[in-house]
Amino acid sequence: MKTHILGFSRIGAQRELKKALESYWSGQSHQHQLEEVGQSLRQRHWQAQIDAGLDIITVGDFAFYDHVLNHSLRFGVIPKRFGDEQKADNLDLSFRLARGRAPTGTDAAACEMTKWFDTNYHYLVPELEQDQRFSFADKRLLAEVKEAKQLNHPLKVVLIGPLTYLWLSKTYGQAFDKLELLDNLLPVYAQIFNELMALGVNYIQIDEPILSLDLPNAWQAAFERAYNRLQRRDLQLLLTTYFAPLNENLHLACHLPVAGLHIDVLRSGKEWQQVLDILPDYKVLSLGVVDGRNIWRNSLAQSQQLLQQAQQKLGDRLWIASSCSLLHVPVDLANEQKLPTEIKDCFAFAIQKLAEISTLKQAVLNPHSPLVEQLIAQNNAAYQLLNQSTHWRQVAVQQRVQALTEQDSQRQSAFAERAIVQQQHLKLPLLATTTIGSFPQTSEIRRARAAFKQGLLNEQAYEQAMQQEIQQAIQYQEQIDLDVLVHGEAERNDMVEYFGEQLQGFVFSSNGWVQSYGSRCVKPPIIVGDVSRPQAMTVKWASYAQQQSQKPVKGMLTGPVTMLAWSFARTDISREQIALQLALAIRDEVSDLAQAGIHIIQIDEPAFREGLPLRQSEQANYWRWAVRAFRISASGVDNHVQIHTHMCYSEFNDCIEHIAAMDADVITIETARSAMELLNAFEAFDYPNAIGPGVYDIHSPQIPSVEAIKKLLNKAGQAIDKQRLWVNPDCGLKTRQWPEVKQALTNMVQATKELRAEWS
Repeated sequence: MKTHILGFSRIGAQRELKKALESYWSGQSHQHQLEEVGQSLRQRHWQAQIDAGLDIITVGDFAFYDHVLNHSLRFGVIPKRFGDEQKADNLDLSFRLARGRAPTGTDAAACEMTKWFDTNYHYLVPELEQDQRFSFADKRLLAEVKEAKQLNHPLKVVLIGPLTYLWLSKTYGQAFDKLELLDNLLPVYAQIFNELMALGVNYIQIDEPILSLDLPNAWQAAFERAYNRLQRRDLQLLLTTYFAPLNENLHLACHLPVAGLHIDVLRSGKEWQQVLDILPDYKVLSLGVVDGRNIWRNSLAQSQQLLQQAQQKLGDRLWIASSCSLLHVPVDLANEQKLPTEIKDCFAFAIQKLAEISTLKQAVLNPHSPLVEQLIAQNNAAYQLLNQSTHWRQVAVQQRVQALTEQDSQRQSAFAERAIVQQQHLKLPLLATTTIGSFPQTSEIRRARAAFKQGLLNEQAYEQAMQQEIQQAIQYQEQIDLDVLVHGEAERNDMVEYFGEQLQGFVFSSNGWVQSYGSRCVKPPIIVGDVSRPQAMTVKWASYAQQQSQKPVKGMLTGPVTMLAWSFARTDISREQIALQLALAIRDEVSDLAQAGIHIIQIDEPAFREGLPLRQSEQANYWRWAVRAFRISASGVDNHVQIHTHMCYSEFNDCIEHIAAMDADVITIETARSAMELLNAFEAFDYPNAIGPGVYDIHSPQIPSVEAIKKLLNKAGQAIDKQRLWVNPDCGLKTRQWPEVKQALTNMVQATKELRAEWS
């Protein structure tokens, strides 16, 4: 019996990787210093696995930016626009693929970025061509294996499987079936296997999470062909799946010619019992019983019972693991000093989850040992204390959700009638320009916010500082002649955390950082109880901003589905119930904003597509309650109030009808990185409302030219009625610098004015 994890967080408990990356990108440090930070983090995380008592550490999960991008470099999958220069410096090349820019090399359009399955982690989409050639081009992985070997760590290497890599890729240029490239890719895997074996590697974890999707027959058949070619008698391949049940792929996964199978017990129900019945007798079964997606403490007694049943069948062929990589949870609960004790005792971050895995092995081998019995008792007592707390359970909130009717999710009139009323009221020009909401979070803003939280700045002084930032933001937008303004969100730390801090039912970590992409880290709020809004959250700031201008200023809110998706949610009630509680809280804020004279209100839902279950059989129910939750949040206002929403960095082409069902008056949506690929959806679906497809990529430091923006807008104008077309960046501008923002928005407004003249 062995214990292991599928992967670990890369960023460090204090976000060391983020700081090192941004220092290197800005020219404040050298590449060798960045490499030293990477090595330190890898070795620290390996040692944490050893210290926790795991039998095998995982190597190959570290990435300076993204693990899918690592594989593209490894396979030599470099889009032609990046040229041949600087290929010797693959680290900088990876940054140019991800950001469009690096300390060395020539700028080029960054690769598309989208969500990793149904998580809030973003990966860089590989770009494949019909004549794509693969090679073992980047051997950084071998160096990391040697590094771990020198430390005498027992290890396995993790790779994304060939079918999943191809599935996650996109084809460019001439249309073709990317599955045709499989036979060209498999020899590279074979070469990697050979070189890993030469280094003494015995175990390879090969991730094929697409086995948890509804796969076409051709892809199912390709698994047998691929793994028959990749099988080795002298190399143990552990095939890993996660995030959803195997369903019709269960028999296939169990009988592929590999040494073992990993399944995500937390997200596949009772499927592990079916696997016990059909898995060949020679294979290992790794059961992911410790949740890699949430921070709640493991139910040790329940997991012990499950694992004992499995061990009776498998004996030493049972492996105990995390459900998926621990990339999706914060690093160490020990760094949290401010959480209430009754709450903190119910949590486990990555370091604590390592200990849980080791404890579960002892719970199976020595179920009646005093230590195991003590830990189980502590576990039960922690949850009992939380569940008995009346502070976190609000009967009034539960009753309000139960009282919801169909009318609560309906606007006064259909969009066509609302649009006439809104245009008469707002008097906006053709191709109305706006931004998504946030402006750069400068060091001055962060210092003022930190001083206020620490009690070093009183409330009056803090408000004055934020009002000054709002004044400057409004003045700048008026100078460049934007049509719909924003207040810039200087007072906000994060689009979810900011609201969660003002809602009942949330608690917050101090250092619970999780990687979203590259150096971007988020600190998800934690929903532990019923959610309600004690008082208005944004009205004061929005009203002040509106007083500074005759132009409309948008109220900026985060929607209920995104609030849920980007939080660590309680698990004792359904996600639907949590979403409805959040929807009612946001609805109250929308009503208060409208009454205060804010007549354009944006309810952001970037995670709307992200929360979609991977299995088609479960998707209709999700769309039902997700659309309903948004509509409830938006439907408490009169026709003249214009409701916007924003979405980004997910695949939206397959859910455009559900986006339409949300019935937002205007949707702003990310499209620049994919060159307006989303517009393909409009060829088959007549989207009825207004839309602002993003005209430039805000995650790249590159400044878009007027001509580039006009080109994208002309493309959009061919697919969307020009009267319903808005102009905006892809996403918020929080992470950018003011010089970039000013030039980019100036170019955006100039491009719009030129097109208005051409289209009139």
